Amino acid sequence: MMGEGTSRVMKVEGALRFVCMVLGAMTALLMGLNAQTKMVIFMQKKATAKDIEALWVVTMATAAAAGYNFLQLLRCIYNSFQKENSCRSNRAYAWFCFLLDQAAVYVVFATTLAALQGSMIALTGIQSLQWTKLCNIYTRFCVQVGGSLFCGFMASLSMVLLSSVSAYQLFRLYPCTARSMTRAH
Repeated sequence: MMGEGTSRVMKVEGALRFVCMVLGAMTALLMGLNAQTKMVIFMQKKATAKDIEALWVVTMATAAAAGYNFLQLLRCIYNSFQKENSCRSNRAYAWFCFLLDQAAVYVVFATTLAALQGSMIALTGIQSLQWTKLCNIYTRFCVQVGGSLFCGFMASLSMVLLSSVSAYQLFRLYPCTARSMTRAH
């Protein structure tokens, strides 16, 4: 049977995975479904996330991270019902989960930062390159992109906490050398 400490860590991991999944899905949905149509110089123009490639990339990255966290949440739920948790004693599996958690954090954070940079160009424009401001035309679109980016950064922060739990579960499998040396004497 799992110990009380292991059970508590599993609950924290499950809660964090749920939060990461929800925030990642919110980011992807807000960004991916965001569109606004305006009349610009006698033509209907539609702004979508696909217009700025960084926005589309963050949509795909956060959707993938949300899916990954959903699958890991299912694993947590399954393991909580097991009397013996063989996965928690397997170093290779713990390393695999730790590295995937790290990759998810870095990908979501990097793509969100890239989308923020693209959004800042849409917000302010760059006169020297003759790129005009877009957010004064597509105001609602830009506000929703801002909300989506906020959710993306919150998902990144949640995944950092989740990676800490993953690191704890990995490195607790290695014995402490100071403790093992004192026991030998």
